[in-house]
Amino acid sequence: MARLRPARTCRTPNSQSWARYSLRKPRKNYVRALPHTSLLVFRMGVNNDNYDMEVTLDTEIPIQLRSNSIEAARMVANKYLESNIPNMYYFVVKSYPHNVIREHKMATGAGADRISQGMSLAFGSPVSLAARLGAKQSVFMVRSNSENAPIVKHALKRAMSKLSGSYTINANAIRRTKASTA
Repeated sequence: MARLRPARTCRTPNSQSWARYSLRKPRKNYVRALPHTSLLVFRMGVNNDNYDMEVTLDTEIPIQLRSNSIEAARMVANKYLESNIPNMYYFVVKSYPHNVIREHKMATGAGADRISQGMSLAFGSPVSLAARLGAKQSVFMVRSNSENAPIVKHALKRAMSKLSGSYTINANAIRRTKASTA
């Protein structure tokens, strides 16, 4: 597999989204060949109604995250949660990578100026997928009991180290209505 450029080249969502891919109307696709996403699992753990706490990892600034970085953060957090509080959490990936990242592959080395077209027609070919997130938007959500709060927060702190940008961890109590408790 080709090596991708560093995340800093595509982490700011300053250009328009380029994501039109349709299975029903393939002639109307702007993206001819959609790259595969690294992120395949979105829900982990046990979904239980008895959880009383919800912890989210929220962005502080608008950012664009590649699918492989979200997958790396998901694996780190899930492994930590599974080893410390097995079957006592519900972990959800809230962001979906839909934006197609393009790269213009230029030839380098001796005589590359004779082979390559340079930057003319430098639209690029699809390389990977990314999720576009606004400020205060959740990347991950973990539900658990309040006695597991330090473990859940530490798992999300580990996940933060795999993602570019700045994030906050928000813990909220889950409110139960009378209809759901009965």
